[in-house]
Amino acid sequence: MTPENPLRFVTGDEMEVEVLPWGPHEWLCRPGLTEAEELLLVRVRMPPGTGHAFHRHPAMEEIIYVVSGRAEQWVDRDTRMLGPGEIAHIPMDVVHGTYNAGTDTLVFLAILSPAAFEGPALVDVSETEPWASLRGGNDPAPG
Repeated sequence: MTPENPLRFVTGDEMEVEVLPWGPHEWLCRPGLTEAEELLLVRVRMPPGTGHAFHRHPAMEEIIYVVSGRAEQWVDRDTRMLGPGEIAHIPMDVVHGTYNAGTDTLVFLAILSPAAFEGPALVDVSETEPWASLRGGNDPAPG
């Protein structure tokens, strides 16, 4: 992408892949890739036995949309098992965590907004109480 020719269509050739401990992140929409100013979209492929441990986004709200697999989704101290076609909405600065609850790879889309803000994108709280013991000590390594 160049400033004169921003991407409006993103294929497998253009997406930006970031490898993180809880699975590869396939960035499909973010500033610098598209001309998005308010939206981020990433597809996450989370292997069995992994999870994105409890964290919060101080300046962003998020929607997690399950494409395939089963997600143990936490929003604050509430938890639900989500399957394909189901979502969780996470308000700005609310602690949440997503864990693969199945034996197959969990695939989900994370939509976050705004795309530009001051301060950290993510604050890990998985090693502080009550989050450190909320899942009975079964939290994957902090992410």
